[in-house]
Amino acid sequence: MTGRQFIARVRRWARGRELEVRFVASEGPGSHGTLYAGGRKTTVKDRRKEIGRGLLGKMLADLGIDPNDL
Repeated sequence: MTGRQFIARVRRWARGRELEVRFVASEGPGSHGTLYAGGRKTTVKDRRKEIGRGLLGKMLADLGIDPNDL
């Protein structure tokens, strides 16, 4: 899954829970940005690159999302 796909899936997940989601590209070093979902946030690396399994798990944990929900 790429960073762009991750953001899209989080948006879809949040829509069903009526949570606000926003991605701020300027809040992160280099090509990274910050994804906010409800009151939680995580850093998303370059949106064009693949996200590794370990990093994906950490990002989901940061946002409080069960991996089976995406």
